[in-house]
Amino acid sequence: MENTFVTIIAIVLAAVLMFIFPMMSMSQRTDDVSQLAVQTATEDFVVDVRTSGKLTEDRLDEYMTVLYSTGNSYDVEISIDVLDENPGKKTAQVSSDKIGENITYSIYTTQIEGNLERDGYILLKEGDNINVSVKNSNTTIAQMFINVFYSITGNDTYAIAAQSSGIITTTGR
Repeated sequence: MENTFVTIIAIVLAAVLMFIFPMMSMSQRTDDVSQLAVQTATEDFVVDVRTSGKLTEDRLDEYMTVLYSTGNSYDVEISIDVLDENPGKKTAQVSSDKIGENITYSIYTTQIEGNLERDGYILLKEGDNINVSVKNSNTTIAQMFINVFYSITGNDTYAIAAQSSGIITTTGR
């Protein structure tokens, strides 16, 4: 009887070591690859908007397609800080006859999507800022393994996230 119990424990332990841990390791590598793809796509998207001065619906769709090609779903937050240069105030270009401060206002994801649906593009000008933040909204296989083995639970845990921002360098046309 004692040998049977030890044999069962040995089989269970062997199964865990031979199957579960390699699957856990592979799922973590998959998350690492997804993380790299999302970070690269986010940086490329921001650089494209910064250098062109234009955010188009097609470019945003391409970006979202790259994100979803990783097999995960994402919460994407985009904000644009628009530099409002009043002629009676100081402009972005140095000029001694203008005084005052520049004022910025922000537009966020829902406003940006609304403008893109209506016009198809958003023209930006030199000095505006774009901020893009992405995090996965689904639970990946690696997160499930971690939750089981380490008893980490919660809705705020995410495995894949990226953020990029920059100042627009060219006025869009």
